[in-house]
Amino acid sequence: MSGSESSRVTTALRTWTARQWWASAVASLFVLAAIGVPTDLIDTPLFSRSIAAPWWAVPVWVLTALLTGVLIGTYIDQGPAPIDGRGGVGALLGFLAVGCPVCNKLVLVALGTTGAVSVFQPLQPILAAASVALLIWAVQRRLSSAVLCTTNKRAS
Repeated sequence: MSGSESSRVTTALRTWTARQWWASAVASLFVLAAIGVPTDLIDTPLFSRSIAAPWWAVPVWVLTALLTGVLIGTYIDQGPAPIDGRGGVGALLGFLAVGCPVCNKLVLVALGTTGAVSVFQPLQPILAAASVALLIWAVQRRLSSAVLCTTNKRAS
């Protein structure tokens, strides 16, 4: 991120309303639960893991939730805006990255138990990096464009 983009992101966050911060916080908590419960990162009697979560799963899970929350906050009080699917893809990749490879029914159907462990599990750190990168990109783009749109409106 260049210095001017970083400045625009910071400027955009400083101008956020209380509604945007609250929406971001609530969305982050929702995503924490929506990913944490079925992947058993939040221990409940509803789900269990056959393979323990790797050391990086919790930081990726929390980053995914926080970035998704901020991304959702960018849509509050901004009027109609096109929704870019990359943020949603980033959140989905985060879910796949931190989940148990042999507990994922789609992976089991596609690859079997051996394939889930030997093929999908080694790909999970790559999915985690892609998830965080897509979410950072989407948040940066939304926040930067919010400042540019405000600046362009003032100049007109």
